[in-house]
Amino acid sequence: MSEKKICIIGLGYVGLPLAVEFGKIIETVGFDINRKRLEELRKGVDRTLEVEPHQLKDAVKLKYTSDVNDIKECRIFIVTVPTPINEHKQPDLTPVIKGTETVAKVLKKGDIIIYESTVYPGCTEEVCVPILENISGFKFNKDFFCGFSPERVNPGDKVHTVTTIKKVTSGSTPEIAEEIDQLYKKIIKAGTHKASSVKVAEAAKVIENSQRDINIAFVNELSLIFERLGIDTLDVLEAAGTKWNFLPFRPGLVGGHCIGVDPYYLTHKAQAVGYNPEVILSGRRINDNMGIYVANKVIKLMIQKNKKIKHSRVLILGITFKENCPDIRNSRVIDVIKELREFGCVVDICDPMADPHEVTEEYGVTLSDFNDCLKNEYDAVILAVAHEKFRSYDLSYFINSNTVIYDIKGFLDRNIVTGRL
Repeated sequence: MSEKKICIIGLGYVGLPLAVEFGKIIETVGFDINRKRLEELRKGVDRTLEVEPHQLKDAVKLKYTSDVNDIKECRIFIVTVPTPINEHKQPDLTPVIKGTETVAKVLKKGDIIIYESTVYPGCTEEVCVPILENISGFKFNKDFFCGFSPERVNPGDKVHTVTTIKKVTSGSTPEIAEEIDQLYKKIIKAGTHKASSVKVAEAAKVIENSQRDINIAFVNELSLIFERLGIDTLDVLEAAGTKWNFLPFRPGLVGGHCIGVDPYYLTHKAQAVGYNPEVILSGRRINDNMGIYVANKVIKLMIQKNKKIKHSRVLILGITFKENCPDIRNSRVIDVIKELREFGCVVDICDPMADPHEVTEEYGVTLSDFNDCLKNEYDAVILAVAHEKFRSYDLSYFINSNTVIYDIKGFLDRNIVTGRL
């Protein structure tokens, strides 16, 4: 197995950690179309902050390229590209299709293509395999083989990393399934679980995040109820959490590349086979509307403090989709920003973890430096993301100036906040 050269297609939050681990022991090529990203990696810099410089240096058998000719000798291809949704909340398989086309151009007899990108059950064999066959001229499960091993990367998590999370594996034949399982066992310290089929592995991944989405939707709905009852939701969850089997989910904005996206892949496939998934879509509707709820709640609190809403100034702390990581993909903080602007508010955003250029390119908003924000008077401050760096921010100026302070994450001292989710 060690003689088979590996190619990782896509060097983002999923692909790079995987490439680094394989690159420590097996000849590995990391392929990405972003040349700037490749140059940074060659210099030992990972802007996603998932891999430390010394870890990049330890991957002595890993090389980076954007040239298809450099991956012709590879025999195992692992596709780790994003799988987003479009503006209609439908799966956007463009990155997976492009990655598959790249592999198909260099496919050889006996090669194995493993997909880690989250897709709906059946996607590998229904969408990807025909592309591989049409471009290469080879036959599936005769000339080439496929597998699916869903990524379980948790951006920003330094405890649950690629090697310490149990890996689900699968293959298009029993023999290939075993070969793929043995391959991953070389780097996964937590062990592997060999699924019975590619479709089962695809389904396992998509329900992992759908389950979390539904649980978060439940506590978000509780927060909507308890707000009307004058009860603090986090107090209720803390009390209920004393029972041994109570699940510790908390309310909040649900974004990112997994929880806020994966359920739509499952519902898309469910509807395609004639079933309308009511529970999953209901949870999605609740979570997708939380940004609007937060903005409206803040506006009400401002009115209670006799604030003039139009042209009022609001500072939002955080725009990444989760705490302590620079990932801005599918951040639902933008929903809060848009709703406040609909009311006529002037909104400033501060986030020391996010890349200002990426934020402007993705959302059309400009980040502000917190020290510059201290020169302004704000009618409201919203803590949207629980970055540890925010603990060092002195909010006393806002506390003493009749400013509404709203805490989405239950991160701040409750004695200084006007309201929290």
